[in-house]
Amino acid sequence: MYNLKERDKAVNWHPYTQMKTAGDAIPIVKGKGVYLYDDEGKKYIDAVSSWWVTLHGHAHPYIAERISQQLNTLEQVIFAGFTHEPAVQLSENLLELLPENQKKVFYSDNGSTAVEVALKMGIQYAYNLGKEKTKILAFKEAYHGDTFGAMSVSGRSVWTKPFGSMLFEVVFIDTPNAENIERLKAEIEDIAEETVCFIYEPLVQGAAGMLMYKAEHLDELMKFCRNKEILMIQDEVFTGFGRTGKLFAADHLTEAPDIMCFSKGLTGGTMPMGITTCSQMIFNAFLSDDKYKTLFHGHSFTANPLACTAALASMELLLKEETLISIDRISSQHTDFIKVLEQHPNVRNVRQTGTILAFEYKTEQNTSYFNETGKILYDEFLQRGIIIRPLGNIIYLVPPYCITSEELDFIYQTILEVLSLFGEPAHFPIDAADRG
Repeated sequence: MYNLKERDKAVNWHPYTQMKTAGDAIPIVKGKGVYLYDDEGKKYIDAVSSWWVTLHGHAHPYIAERISQQLNTLEQVIFAGFTHEPAVQLSENLLELLPENQKKVFYSDNGSTAVEVALKMGIQYAYNLGKEKTKILAFKEAYHGDTFGAMSVSGRSVWTKPFGSMLFEVVFIDTPNAENIERLKAEIEDIAEETVCFIYEPLVQGAAGMLMYKAEHLDELMKFCRNKEILMIQDEVFTGFGRTGKLFAADHLTEAPDIMCFSKGLTGGTMPMGITTCSQMIFNAFLSDDKYKTLFHGHSFTANPLACTAALASMELLLKEETLISIDRISSQHTDFIKVLEQHPNVRNVRQTGTILAFEYKTEQNTSYFNETGKILYDEFLQRGIIIRPLGNIIYLVPPYCITSEELDFIYQTILEVLSLFGEPAHFPIDAADRG
């Protein structure tokens, strides 16, 4: 009888994986809290929250209980012409936490589709009002998803090259800083009359390698775009639900976007779901006796009651005092660990935003996603029972909020052990007194 690895290899095609050269997939049979367990009983700390989605740990009993109750009541209903309590309650609860101008919620299936909806909202907003505006503005190195619209507003790379001629035109600019902000304004000024929207990942460009920039500079750029009547689409698929140390990246900003995108941590990592929210101004542009001004978009599982229920349960957990304290604790421990990393001879460009910690392992190789160092580091961490999935030579941590201080210390110590294989080890742990 074939084992799970062999059965998987016979039938499955895995994401972001060259199947010819990839090793066997690790069969996971159980998850609990911060740990995943394979079919041989080995446990792994999920230090990247399974692609950044698992907020409260695996198989959280409260979320599971709520989903189970909903499953016995209503599992699915078409959301065109119908509604249900979980969808209404989730929209009400989410809008309470977002910038005041966010007034309407549109449901979809994942982060990419949340972005697709946002782009269609922005473009059709201008079309419905008879405005001749078609240009879209985005950051270089951006990543907004893998569907065609989301790819179009993502930075051009080897990932998008096979589809290059099919992607729509986008104007890409640098992320803002004190030195380039005036130049960026000038670049936007030149195309402002033709530009319908600006889409961006706030504060952290995740897939680009956890590249970070300051809220104050984004605020300045947003204010400029507002004055030029350029709609702003804030992609909080990654940064939402506590990752940046606050509930949303929007909470670090004084300016508010017109449209926002959410997924990943939305359901606590239990079910696929995407959400796009918008201001009343955007929504009003679609209100008409002319049916052709309708937003013609939908998914079979739009506002699925089970996913809405999971999101409601996850949000309840997120807002608990103990979770907010954990987010602060994780952020503080990262800050302390940075003091150690900055002394390591094989480390450079250490950075942090809230619970997100990233740094580069010095290498002579090209510092890209395809840097072979990433695979070496990944395997070393796996052997030691930690799932850390480097982006090339960039090591990062995005842990679930249920992780303990001791488990974080174990991860930090293991990182230093792995780094010491290639150079001088750094002192760890930090004395408790140094943590304040």
